[in-house]
Amino acid sequence: MLKDSFGRVATDLRVSLTDRCNLRCTYCMPPEGLEWLPKPELLTADEIVRLVRIGVERLGITEVRYTGGEPLLRRELVDIVARTAALTPRPQISLTTNGIGLDRLAAPLAAAGLDRVNVSLDTLDRDVFARLAHRDRLDDVLAGLKAARDAGLTPVKVNAVLMRGINDHEAADLLAFCMDNGYQARFIEQMPLDAQHGWRRENMVTADEILRMLGERFSLEPADPNERGSAPAELFLVNGGPHTVGVIGSVTRPFCGACDRVRLTADGQVRNCLFAREETDLRTALRSGASDDEIVELWQAAVRGKRAGHGIDDPSFLQPARPMSAIGG
Repeated sequence: MLKDSFGRVATDLRVSLTDRCNLRCTYCMPPEGLEWLPKPELLTADEIVRLVRIGVERLGITEVRYTGGEPLLRRELVDIVARTAALTPRPQISLTTNGIGLDRLAAPLAAAGLDRVNVSLDTLDRDVFARLAHRDRLDDVLAGLKAARDAGLTPVKVNAVLMRGINDHEAADLLAFCMDNGYQARFIEQMPLDAQHGWRRENMVTADEILRMLGERFSLEPADPNERGSAPAELFLVNGGPHTVGVIGSVTRPFCGACDRVRLTADGQVRNCLFAREETDLRTALRSGASDDEIVELWQAAVRGKRAGHGIDDPSFLQPARPMSAIGG
């Protein structure tokens, strides 16, 4: 198992396939983009699948989520998903994406074995979308969402980050849109993971504020807390159900005590927390001829050192050097 010193066991592996993205969302990277990882530094498809296999067969991983950057930009994505689905025991396989290109890839990904998707959508307003993402691609995202639903990649979850004075007035509209189209809405507090290091707590729209805004139009009541498990989202029944909405209060309502996630970056570094400042290099071990047993030992050691919490409220907290796009969600 991947067990840390506090008794938490990691069963959910988040794998970044690339640090590249075709949007420039303001809470993630500057308009001009970032300096991308050189291709030789990226894990190959074979290396990714080998590490995922070790995680599944040897270390108790039961869910694999492919992320980025933007994972749809990885040309071998369908093949990687298919090879992951062929593992025994078969893990649950999900994808976090901005949705651009998903209209073409949803059906092939479903056929390859992808189980579900999370799609980022922060606004339904074309002008606001272009302002936030520095690209006019709202129609592409909406088409991707529909294609995912039609391909059976359900539940299709819509991830929205609300920003004060920019799109926070759209909270109820986004929830209504998701309910009307059979998607599940997830609102996420903005986290200190932007490349510009411009995050300020006072500018963040908190979970309490999100619930208050949604409550102005909808009746919300907490879902069964026993169903949450280690999931990051607090679920609420909307108007008595069956629709639900999730609120992920990563900053103000941390769920570190139940965390079951471990991350692998596109260049083969294990991160035991989204906010970790330390990494363990598996790529060098792979390329130096390390055995599966040696990889297992490195990975277990990396997870054992996981801290009790992310420490955002600690005065000594330092934002990770890598932004979200280079870590993987």
